[in-house]
Amino acid sequence: MAIFDDEPRKKARPHEIGQDLALLSVDELSERIALLQDEIVRLEAERTAKGSTKSAAEALFRRG
Repeated sequence: MAIFDDEPRKKARPHEIGQDLALLSVDELSERIALLQDEIVRLEAERTAKGSTKSAAEALFRRG
């Protein structure tokens, strides 16, 4: 328990690809896995959106 509730908490460092994982706890590893899974979903959604835009543009230019 912290002496003061207003004490600043340590800011979690973002995950870096290839970083040493030996010093992370199981909970920290689980948190990072969840963050990375969320990021994968976000990236896949953006890729899908860009693919749809590209397909629409290609279809438009094929007509002409």
